[in-house]
Amino acid sequence: MNIDKELDTRGLNCPLPILKAKKALAEMTSGQLLQVVSTDAGSLRDFEAFARQTGNDLMDQQTVGGDFIHVLKRR
Repeated sequence: MNIDKELDTRGLNCPLPILKAKKALAEMTSGQLLQVVSTDAGSLRDFEAFARQTGNDLMDQQTVGGDFIHVLKRR
């Protein structure tokens, strides 16, 4: 996967990772990939809901150590 933009939201709790992702996606073009790294365990379900509500594709979610990594594709 070729990530176009990375966003580090470690240490931030809901809703900040989602708000920062929304802002970043607004600055991207259709088809680009955004990777968001979070330490908020709730972000797993938050990003699933965010993708459904906004029409952006949730391409991948991984848990690596204490980090939750989400990859979104801009609609």
